[in-house]
Amino acid sequence: MAGNSFGQLFRLTTFGESHGKALGGVIDGCPAGITLDLEQIQSELDRRKPGQSAIVTQRKEPDTVEFYSGIFEGKTTGTPIGFAIHNTNQKSKDYSHIKDSYRPSHADYVYDKKYGFRDYRGGGRSSARETASRVVAGAIAKQLLNGIKINAYVSQVGEMTLEKDYKTLNLSKIDSNPVRCPDTEMAKKMEEYIKSIKKEGDTIGGIVSCVIQNVPIGLGEPVFDKLHATLGAAMLSINAVKGFEYGSGFEGVKMKGSQHNDAFNSDGTTATNRSGGVQGGISNGMDIYFNVAFKPVATVLQAYETINKEGEKVTTQGKGRHDPCVVPRAVPIVEAMAALVLADYTLLARSNKI
Repeated sequence: MAGNSFGQLFRLTTFGESHGKALGGVIDGCPAGITLDLEQIQSELDRRKPGQSAIVTQRKEPDTVEFYSGIFEGKTTGTPIGFAIHNTNQKSKDYSHIKDSYRPSHADYVYDKKYGFRDYRGGGRSSARETASRVVAGAIAKQLLNGIKINAYVSQVGEMTLEKDYKTLNLSKIDSNPVRCPDTEMAKKMEEYIKSIKKEGDTIGGIVSCVIQNVPIGLGEPVFDKLHATLGAAMLSINAVKGFEYGSGFEGVKMKGSQHNDAFNSDGTTATNRSGGVQGGISNGMDIYFNVAFKPVATVLQAYETINKEGEKVTTQGKGRHDPCVVPRAVPIVEAMAALVLADYTLLARSNKI
């Protein structure tokens, strides 16, 4: 299987399956001498782990990370950082009903056709549980990015939208509620809505917004490795993501060029930021902001019609422990992938000029 690595200089390779013994990864290219706060890394994992509230999957996993190499006396050594997160609460029997059939809109069918074999327990390698390894690497990348602030939050669940600019929000409130929406009133409404969807045995999608501040000018390349393109690739690699837009996004098509252009101030900053902090594929020093759209989780706890391996129509029903809405737990994943991109481009930028 190809495609298990991400990044050029700061590079993460992950391994493991949802119901295997462990998930983990190897980080190459992390510079030596970085003092790591291991408790902060675990804290980031805790934000992603299952079972943390009533509106997420009730799989109970401690998601404790163990480091095996690349760290000595609290500092990175410059050698590969190896780590693992052991699975402790697998219930593989919950998936025996789909051993010979395929869940609609899931990776089951294409996985089987591509490889001729699949681990049906929780989706195996295609499970979103793989993202735990990304969060570990992203937490380390954040500590490399001294001064750069990355904050993601839930801005939409279904049709419930937080119609507020990030500059008017108190981003310190993101983790004050289980939805991870920094607006207390909207967070309560979203939470109740997700609970009602869960009672129906159904799922709902949403949007995670992210803002990156204090980014220096010059990250990204002008041709194939544009900063916004790599951020888009990073976000679209996350399970259940269906869309990515940065800056003015799709709303920008409604404007004339004279309206959309960001006028320069004398110090090189811009009066507006419809570019979303990136111009010509290169960071311009303004805030980078983007939205990531997540579809409803494919596994619904209702009866549904599908096909089996013989192509016959069969009726089955979702079982097991699943998120009714993935966006609350996706917040730290979005931040992690953004951090991996910025760490990689920060190291690449050191070769730009003497």
